[in-house]
Amino acid sequence: QVQLVESGGGSVQVGGSLRLSCVASSGYTVSTGCMGWIRQAPGKEREGVATHGTPTTNYADSVKGRFSISKDNAKNTLYLQMDSLKPEDSAMYYCAALFQGSSCNYYMPSAGEFDIWGQGTQVTVSS
Repeated sequence: QVQLVESGGGSVQVGGSLRLSCVASSGYTVSTGCMGWIRQAPGKEREGVATHGTPTTNYADSVKGRFSISKDNAKNTLYLQMDSLKPEDSAMYYCAALFQGSSCNYYMPSAGEFDIWGQGTQVTVSS
């Protein structure tokens, strides 16, 4: 049973930074997996934020230049560095992954395509 465990959320002021972490259990190899971060604010649709397809990364237009997705293979962990945060970034952020063996090198999967999900971590940005 693969588990994804997110951490790093919190409350910050506009312009602040957070780094989200997603630790995968040993049943999933982060280095070769297609993984991403998806967020959902109350009353809104799920929104793909960033994906890491190994080697390809993709970002939603709304976060380009501000967010960076990365992997630490030794720690089997996916990260999302979030800088210059805006109030509209406030949401529950979920780490998600496609089943091992699936790839996403040339596109950003929709939220519905992801097979494995973490429990989420809340990000709140206030002005």
